[in-house]
Amino acid sequence: MPKTTQQAAFHSGDGRPEGPPAASLCSKADALYRAAVECCRQHERVARLVAREASDEEQKAAYAQVEHCDVALVAMTDAYEKLGARLHPDGDDEAWWHRANSLWHASREYTRRHDEAGRAGRRVNSAPAPESLGQLNVEYELEASALLALRQATEAYKKVRPHVDC
Repeated sequence: MPKTTQQAAFHSGDGRPEGPPAASLCSKADALYRAAVECCRQHERVARLVAREASDEEQKAAYAQVEHCDVALVAMTDAYEKLGARLHPDGDDEAWWHRANSLWHASREYTRRHDEAGRAGRRVNSAPAPESLGQLNVEYELEASALLALRQATEAYKKVRPHVDC
């Protein structure tokens, strides 16, 4: 993120002021946090359902919820990135800002790893080969690691913003 400071209020698309820049960015960071928490929660839920060998219908519905949460995470990541590229809060805001940037990085990495794992899965489906199965396993492990990093980033953010949950 560029290190610039702005003091003027930001305006929404319809011209209404949104408040001080740090408050607007903090609001976006809080939304990113909530989307990341829900994304992690839904992935953990799917893992439990698969481990229990839940019905195909239940698993299909759970995977649809995971997909929805992943899309929401991307949207919140992009929203934070657009506003955060113009700001560098300091003073009292600096603690949450650093944690929010870590959360943003973890969200982007998770999204990237998730996309790579999806591409690897499609390659295996189109041309199964022993080496492609090994690559698929690596991609899934990297995605799981990125999801763990996302969970850790949410926990770190919550420490500096304890009332962020809805």
